[in-house]
Formats: sequence, C-alpha cells, structure tokens
Amino acid sequence: MTFKQFLQFINLEDKRLIKHYGKNLQLKERVLARTVKLAEEFGELCNEILASNGNQRKEKLKKSNKEKLSEEFADVIITTLLIAKSTNVNIKKALKNKIDKINHRYN
Repeated sequence: MTFKQFLQFINLEDKRLIKHYGKNLQLKERVLARTVKLAEEFGELCNEILASNGNQRKEKLKKSNKEKLSEEFADVIITTLLIAKSTNVNIKKALKNKIDKINHRYN
C-alpha cells in the first residue's frame, strides 16, 4: 500500500465513521471523541507490548500474539491520522517537516 492509498483509506474511513457515529456531532466533539479513542487504542497497544514481553497476567498472555500487537499499532496510526484529518493537519507536510527537523539534529 502506498502512502497515497493509505490517506485515501483515511478519507473513506472518516466518511464512514461520520455516517455511522457522528452525524450529530459537531467538529469539536468529533475531535474530542477521536482523541479519547486514541487514548483507548494506545492503552491496548501498551497492553500488547507488555504481553509480548511476558509482563501481563496469565489470562492476558494467553490472548496475546504477534498479529494482535501489529493490529494495535495499526489502530493507533489510523486513529491518529483520523484526528489529523479532523483538525485539518496536512500530515504529509507535517511528517516531512518533522523528519527534516530530526535529520537536522544530526548534521
């Protein structure tokens, strides 16, 4: 998948989520809801990282696997990009600027 295709998916998912959950939400409410969702997804990622290191309760370790860890990373990235879209952040430009800034630290 290219980054362009990924951003097309984000646009499609944004429309689907608005249709399904957010018809009556104002933009500020949608951003808040997505930010709370990001916190939830990040918590799930943290749980999977703990489990992958063997640092979870036995019942959680039984449910954990490498695929689930990958899915949680994807959930965090997708939710983050949905928030960026909701707040009109040009993510391509933001990433380029941040990468340039990081690279500049080492020059």
